[in-house]
Amino acid sequence: MANTGKSGRPLSPHLQIYRRTLTMMMSIMHRATGIALYAGTLLLVWWLTAAATSDAYFDMVQGVFGSWIGQIVLFGFTWALVHHAAGGIRHLIWDTGRGFDLVSVEASARIALASSIIITIALWAFAYGVM
Repeated sequence: MANTGKSGRPLSPHLQIYRRTLTMMMSIMHRATGIALYAGTLLLVWWLTAAATSDAYFDMVQGVFGSWIGQIVLFGFTWALVHHAAGGIRHLIWDTGRGFDLVSVEASARIALASSIIITIALWAFAYGVM
């Protein structure tokens, strides 16, 4: 396909043209965390199925989740959950008609990103403190 339409005007720019911004990356991450939550739900189903099946199978699944790679996956799942929720709150605020100016959009992106990291670390610190 040619780079221009019938009128001679250029077609839509390619991704190489766009400047990467925080809000663009947050939009992509919101979609990616949604996909990760879908996969994480399968882990939850696996864990619940193991709990309903037998003690030996549940112990095996607990061993997988308790391993260092399992802990990393669970930490990532926790962050995806918190980050997706923060993005959802951000969108909920936009649904009220507020926060559309560029300064507010940039600030809400920074707040959502920082809060997702801080809340995830706090949740895991609390969980390890309780254990």
